[in-house]
Amino acid sequence: MRAACIQFAARADKRDNLREMAPLVARAADLGADVVLLPEKWNAWVDGPGLRPLAERIDSGETVAAMAGWARDNAVNLVGGSIAILDGDRVANVSIAYDRDGEMVGRYTKVHLFDVDVGGRRYRESEGTAAGDRAVVVELDGVRFGLTICYDLRFPELYRLLSLEGGATVLTVPSNFTLVTGMAHWEVLLRARAIENQAFVLATGQHGMPGGLDKPSYGHSMVVDPWGVVLAQAPDGDRVIVADLDLDGLADVRRALPALKHRRPDVYATPIDSQLRRERLQP
Repeated sequence: MRAACIQFAARADKRDNLREMAPLVARAADLGADVVLLPEKWNAWVDGPGLRPLAERIDSGETVAAMAGWARDNAVNLVGGSIAILDGDRVANVSIAYDRDGEMVGRYTKVHLFDVDVGGRRYRESEGTAAGDRAVVVELDGVRFGLTICYDLRFPELYRLLSLEGGATVLTVPSNFTLVTGMAHWEVLLRARAIENQAFVLATGQHGMPGGLDKPSYGHSMVVDPWGVVLAQAPDGDRVIVADLDLDGLADVRRALPALKHRRPDVYATPIDSQLRRERLQP
């Protein structure tokens, strides 16, 4: 399976983003991609409550329709990064997966919201977005993909669930990592998630100053294999990178180094036997 990651900087206007993204998806298809991954909130990067006017209905939004059309017209599987979706009275950060016919095969709502202060800037995703409450795996061309979004990357429990319970062998991470956190943690976290779950990781990032906001993004989109090797990485700018996913090789890695089979959930579920606690209880 050949995978493509599209690196992009959201423009200030949604229609500009749709117009600029279309040829990048077509470029990925021309490069032989079977599956294409877009970044987080690539169609409209706005902070906090300002996101609501740009959010779309899952069954009628212009971005939703565009992504379905790109998948169908280019005959590719498409994981549409994430976009703001209206779900009743709330706005959710949602990753939608489409098959080669442009049919929606699954959607995932971001579970972990980015409420942090870093690099001298304040981020409060929860002020305009409601969190999801479940993990999601979809099947594309017979391969199971575990869907995640950006800040999820810091929570290995989610990836364990996707891999062990969901059977995912490819994990997707559409993102908009900050420049500060990206420089420090982006590659090491992506490689860790790939190694510990013995799975491929597809990760896209926005770059530059998405939406014209003074909040720089890291970029450096990449594809990582189950051994932790970076198969492809994007330089600066809007880019399409591709890499071939050797699914037979993945099976070989899991056979040769069966760490997933060596887990001890019986131990993990028991209370910690703390030497410090025993010492405090001694007379």
